[in-house]
Amino acid sequence: MLRVIVPALIACLAWLGPAASATTDSEAYDKIFREGMAGKKIPGAAYAIVEMGEPLQVGTFGTRAKGRNLPVTKDTVFRLASVSKTFSASLVAMLVEEGQLRLDTKVSPFVPTFQLKKKGHAERIELSHLLSHTVGLTPNSYDNMIEDGWDLPKILPRFKRLSPLCAPGNCYGYQNIAFSLVEPVVEAATHEEFERLMEARILSPLGMETASIGMKGYLEKEDRAHPHLNTRRGWYRTKVKPNYYNVAPAAGVNASIQDMVKWVESYLGWYPEVISPGVIDMVTEKRVRTKRELYKRQWRPYLEDAHYGLGWRIYDFGDHEIVMHAGGVAGFRSIVSFSQEFGVGLVILMNAESRVIDDLTAQFWDAQFKERERQATLAAR
Repeated sequence: MLRVIVPALIACLAWLGPAASATTDSEAYDKIFREGMAGKKIPGAAYAIVEMGEPLQVGTFGTRAKGRNLPVTKDTVFRLASVSKTFSASLVAMLVEEGQLRLDTKVSPFVPTFQLKKKGHAERIELSHLLSHTVGLTPNSYDNMIEDGWDLPKILPRFKRLSPLCAPGNCYGYQNIAFSLVEPVVEAATHEEFERLMEARILSPLGMETASIGMKGYLEKEDRAHPHLNTRRGWYRTKVKPNYYNVAPAAGVNASIQDMVKWVESYLGWYPEVISPGVIDMVTEKRVRTKRELYKRQWRPYLEDAHYGLGWRIYDFGDHEIVMHAGGVAGFRSIVSFSQEFGVGLVILMNAESRVIDDLTAQFWDAQFKERERQATLAAR
């Protein structure tokens, strides 16, 4: 179904031209979004399109909890899952820019229980390796234990059983547990709790009023999305699982679509007093190639190359570039993406796990860049 609506999506993005009508085209995109969600029977979702520091369209869909009359609102809080990494990396980059930390800070002194089978390997791991997933481990090491409800003090000693695949910095392997080790490093450098620091340095200054980090913050919000799992009988509502909150820097941030507008705006340069140009450059620098991203079904037709920076992915989308990150925990999916070249961003949040979120994001950018190129061709005539 989504393939059929691509021409309509390209047409709706004509608002990017100076003479176009934003209202009509925003309504067209809203229709496309709703068709995508309804086609997969997603319980609830929200999206936002941002351009030049303004939310051109913020839309909501469905219910916070299937079977209940609880419509998703612009302030409904969703779990961001791995999109949390973009916040944690930004916080570290801020501290680096201020001289409180260095990207080559060795991690081992702050987490002595984190050792690997190869002697001396853990001692060589630096803060930048955690944030870029280049610690040298098999992807998603011991995530199964997180999913079984183990906490970090119980998991970390088990890393002694793992043999590294490469030297730190030499290969990419996506991690949640290792990424979360930025927390003790940050706390040692600042003498502040990670959660409070995130609130004081990012969430509050950006006016992300409903955002939080941790399960407590999620449960305190009455207007929150409930997770849903898919079965043969369709989606059913379930209870939120605390598991990945145990690695909060990697997967513990909660936010509404209104909050995420502010987050995208900050990365488009509209809050330099919070997220400085130096921080943006630091975290979006291409540090390691991520070839597996090129083979994902939804992105394969569009990508020329893919890299990871610090907490952010960087995709070469044809002749253009998008910075993005996706997230998923039981019952939730999220994607944040933006083009620094054109000052445009897209965020989608869902209280269900479906690849429709990837389809809608990839095809949005395909249409976006085709329209830009069309305008450039017309302007050159």
